[in-house]
Amino acid sequence: MNHATSSHPHSATPPGGTAHRVEGAAGPIFLRRVYEDPTPEDGARVLVDRLWPRGVSKERAHLTLWLKDIAPSTELREWFGHDPARWEGFQQRYKAEVAQNPDAMAQLVALARKGPVTLLFGARNTTENEAVVLAQLLQAACHTP
Repeated sequence: MNHATSSHPHSATPPGGTAHRVEGAAGPIFLRRVYEDPTPEDGARVLVDRLWPRGVSKERAHLTLWLKDIAPSTELREWFGHDPARWEGFQQRYKAEVAQNPDAMAQLVALARKGPVTLLFGARNTTENEAVVLAQLLQAACHTP
């Protein structure tokens, strides 16, 4: 698939979609809103939200895995509130939470080493959400033996 370069240094936006592709992992890592239709190149589709997205059926989501355990804690999610002024703090706190959950991260790494992974999220903001942070962590983890 031909991807146009977006303003984000580690992502690309395909024509007609809002998905981002992160290069450099064992397989490509895509970031996509769960409200978007699945695509053939998605590979393993993993929902990384703690709460099920409103209005999305399990059939429509077409998930490989719902990894609630890797989602930000309720306290962190409520503190962040998708406030751009709290984005830097959210990233630091979320990375610390993920570090406390190596089993969930190991599941993602195993999927990424097999092929493409699409991290699904419900947030409207496609550049400042947990999937963006998780993709960075996943990319780094896939380069670690």
